[in-house]
Amino acid sequence: MTKIDNSETIFVICSFIFQIILIMHFLLRKWFFDTYILQYGWIVYALSVPAAVVSLILLLRGKPWSLWLGGFLYLGWAIYGFTIEYIKGAQWRSPIYWLYFGPYLLLYLSTVMFYWWPLAIVKKRLWYIYAALFIISTVLNLISH
Repeated sequence: MTKIDNSETIFVICSFIFQIILIMHFLLRKWFFDTYILQYGWIVYALSVPAAVVSLILLLRGKPWSLWLGGFLYLGWAIYGFTIEYIKGAQWRSPIYWLYFGPYLLLYLSTVMFYWWPLAIVKKRLWYIYAALFIISTVLNLISH
């Protein structure tokens, strides 16, 4: 059994924090959509800044790209999402406006995948735990719209 180094531990913590934040966000959005989204929804996007800092640290430590790409993708998704939701105020989810939805979905899923898939390299058990959290967040995401 291989030992996880400090950089991998940081990656694992960030991966799970990201997924837990999504679960909390989708729960709150389901119950308090009108008040929550306008007042607090932007926080999910703002948390991409520390995630990108962690990715930069992992990059500078010479870690494989699979461990540092997730934070940068998160930042890209956050900038895009914040721009279309809060700056432009676009109503793009219902009905779906594919010009906004397509890139949003691609950036979101890329972020999730690059926090999830590298966990199999670190420790396979973590990959399975994250998979369960991903299923929970996806179900909550779908029912919160």
